[in-house]
Amino acid sequence: MALGHEQVGVNKFKQFDCVVDYSDHYYYHQSKPNQKSNSHGTMMINNRNTMKRIMKEWEILEKNLPASIFVRVYEGRIDLLRAAIIGASKTPYHNGLFFFDLQFPSDYPNNPPKVYYRSFGLRLNPNLYNSGYVCLSLLNTWGGKGTERWCPDESTILQVLLSLQGLVLNEKPYYNEPGIKPAWSWESYNADVFALSCKTMLYLMKKPARNFEYFIAAHFRDHASVILKACVAYRNGRVRIGLFDGDAPVGSKKKKVNVSKKFKDSMNELYPELYKAFNRIGASLKNLPEKLEDDGDGKPANGIIGKLKRFWEAMTA
Repeated sequence: MALGHEQVGVNKFKQFDCVVDYSDHYYYHQSKPNQKSNSHGTMMINNRNTMKRIMKEWEILEKNLPASIFVRVYEGRIDLLRAAIIGASKTPYHNGLFFFDLQFPSDYPNNPPKVYYRSFGLRLNPNLYNSGYVCLSLLNTWGGKGTERWCPDESTILQVLLSLQGLVLNEKPYYNEPGIKPAWSWESYNADVFALSCKTMLYLMKKPARNFEYFIAAHFRDHASVILKACVAYRNGRVRIGLFDGDAPVGSKKKKVNVSKKFKDSMNELYPELYKAFNRIGASLKNLPEKLEDDGDGKPANGIIGKLKRFWEAMTA
């Protein structure tokens, strides 16, 4: 289901809500017939302590979610949960949306939840595999000591979501990979990350997560202009990738940032696709070009020089 023109604002979308349809949830499809569920797919959790703990988790989420995280739980499957995290500013994930499907084990909280990242086959972080596997100490899927690992008495789903946002989707994700890294390599990695984040946006608008269709459309309508302007600023080396903030770059405007041909080519390809996708959902794209062109100086060629260049190229073709 592609997104349409429904004009629903993000501020009208509840941060926490209980819904019915879980048919596209990853762990619903992973469930086996012999697992503890009835004929309607409803999770049969017989442990009263587990049920009470999950209800407590719901209360914590409803009262304490930050403005950048949205959660849906399911009326018929108490063991399932879906979360959307908005990429934070000053990171290469800014203005992006990242979805995670979670499942509480039947002996929760003795064991941590299972977490699946809806990756669309893209790997935009060392901790988030293109298979959807999430590598995080708090989930016991990576090494860690003490409070870094899951603690049944203290760890919560809210803590997991905050860790995914703050520790995983951070400003320099290259350093999430273990080992010694060259000091300059994080910038090249951020370029790849931003391009993959843009691809994720396109996939989400084409195939939105269920129960988040209107939220996805509203979010990208609100942020389309900034995202496209960031594509231009990064492609033209006006600001380091991840640091675009609204209409103006953060930091120095004088020193130009080196940008690889690979990244420029990726922006040239992704920008018009994003423009069309944002236009389809009714975003305001006033004064923004439909595609990026290069006049030889790393700037979009939309003025007289660009017109003359295109005319000459057409005449000599």
